[in-house]
Formats: sequence, C-alpha cells, structure tokens
Amino acid sequence: MIISRTPFRLSFFGGGTDYPAFYRQHGGEVLSTSIDKYCYLTCRHLPPFFEHSIRIVYSTIENCRRIDEIQHPVVREALHFLAVDRGVEIHHDGDLPARSGMGSSSAFTVGLLHALHALAGRMPTKQQLAEEGIAIEQERLREHVGSQDQVAAAYGGFNHVVFQPSGEIQVRPMALPRERIAEFNAHLMLFYTGIQRTASSIAEGIVKEIPKSESILRRSRGLVGEAMLVLSHGGDLLPIGQLLHEGWLAKRSLSSRVSNPEVDKLYATARAAGALGGKLTGAGGGGFMLLFVPPAKQARVREALKHLIHVPFRFESSGSQIIFYDREQDYSAEERARSTQDITHFRELAAPGP
Repeated sequence: MIISRTPFRLSFFGGGTDYPAFYRQHGGEVLSTSIDKYCYLTCRHLPPFFEHSIRIVYSTIENCRRIDEIQHPVVREALHFLAVDRGVEIHHDGDLPARSGMGSSSAFTVGLLHALHALAGRMPTKQQLAEEGIAIEQERLREHVGSQDQVAAAYGGFNHVVFQPSGEIQVRPMALPRERIAEFNAHLMLFYTGIQRTASSIAEGIVKEIPKSESILRRSRGLVGEAMLVLSHGGDLLPIGQLLHEGWLAKRSLSSRVSNPEVDKLYATARAAGALGGKLTGAGGGGFMLLFVPPAKQARVREALKHLIHVPFRFESSGSQIIFYDREQDYSAEERARSTQDITHFRELAAPGP
C-alpha cells in the first residue's frame, strides 16, 4: 500500500501568465507557495478476488473491469499514461473542498502519479511529476489550465516560478529569512466563500481573450518583481497588500466570470474592516478568498466575515511526498496467475447449472 500527500497552493502574483497560450509567446512568471493543507491518495494493487479489477473511491465509488470504463478523467488518463496493467484500488481524501481555487485538481493529478509510480517501485523527481501532471491535464485531457499548479504541487515551497517561451519551467525558491516568511504568512487570512466552480470553464474564457488581454497579463507579471522587492528589502510589508489589490482589479478585468456581485460584496466588506488587498484564489468565480490584513486588524475582519469559514494555514516546503510505503505483501506474477486460475475455476464450479 502507498499513501501520497500533496499540498494545495496559494498563488499571489502572476496568475494568467502561466497559460501556455501566453508564456509560449511572451514568457510568464508567478509568485506562489504551497500550504499545510493536503490531498491524500492511497493506492494498492487489488487482490484478484473480485468481479472488478479497478476500484476508485472519491466523492463517488467506481468499480470497473477496464481502464476505459473509468469515469474520473484524471484517474483514467493517469492509468493509461503509466500503462498500469494490474488491478488497483485508489482512495482520495482532501483537507479542502474541490473546485475551490487552491490547485486541488493538480494536487490530485500529481499525488496520483506519485502514488502510482511508487506502487510500481519507481521514484520520480519533482520535475518529472510536474511535467507529467501538465501533460495529462493540458495534452491528454485538453483542459484549459495553466502550468503553475502542477509545479507548486510537485515542488512545494515559496517560489518564484518562471515560464520560458521555450516551454522550460524554472523553479526558484524565495531565499528569505525564516522570520520574514513567517511575518508575511502572519499578514494573510484565508476564507472559504462556499461558492464552488469549475476552474477550467472560467479559464477557457480567459484563454480565449489572451490576445486582447496582453497588456493586463504583462502588468500581472510585473507585479511579481515588485512584490519580490518588497519582500527581500526587509521593510514594511504593507505595499504587498496594495499590490494584491491592484492584481485583483487587473484579474477581474480579464473575464466577467472571474468575479460576481456576491464576491465583490465580500471583498468590499473585508476592505472596509481592514484588509489592504486580496483576491480569489485560482481562476476566480468563487472558492477561497485570500486577504492581506495587518495582524492588528484581523479580529475585525474575522468578525465582518464571520458567516464564512476562516482557515488558518502555514506555508510548507515539502511538496508531494510518499508518507507510507509498503510493498511487502505484493503478489508475484506467478502468484497472481495462480490465484486468477483458482478463482476462475471456483466461479465455474459455483455457477448455477442449466
């Protein structure tokens, strides 16, 4: 049995420039971090005693005989991609809800790939996990997603990620004192709006408008460097809040689906209570709202948004990990063949007569 643990992420600046349609022409960059909220995937080879050879447990349960019967698109394509030719059972659990803008879909993809590799006795690199996650989501499933979420899930950490026109992705950890990172973390608040949405559908509209939104995305990319300067100079962090506010206004202009009247009201309420800036995490439309709030004003913001779920969090740096590994009870090829023959014979004996 294998258990992988893969972190969710928060993206601060540069969102939108990680879409291949943009960075393949202009280059892109984002500033993001993984946090201590995780996606867990449990995988094991399924013993040959069941009618089904594949069992998947998530918000629903699937019992299938063949990979092509699987309804979950990522599981189906991951099993095809890695040429899994044995029965397998997969269970998913997560600390945060799906479709909430925290990179949950890519965390699932990367975590599943990691677990399946481990089940086969392989140790993929973080770069390999990120690249394979991108390949499944963008190339095999043709989803309208960027490339930052897979990188954050695989690598973990607080990073400046650069997307080159060549397709190369460079992950540059933010080399800041631990105290500075903790200070930044202490200025951030995360609230769940309760609004679920599918990021790919929102992103599709953004991708279609990229030719018209080039100047906005260039400004979004520029905010990355400005924020890094504020963080690295060791002075007051308040300008980060102002940059987040500017970035949110720019992001809202990319598509009418990025925000809505309910979200706008929540954001205005938070700002009136003391938040200097913020954004919806992910593509927008709902999910989680990230706010930059000086610690002295956080109690007021919590009270103003008391009808929402406040989620305390910390930055993390581990990325996707295998946290449990036990292949000792795996069946050998000879045992699997013998067991399959015995079970087939038993079923033939137990079958009702004519």
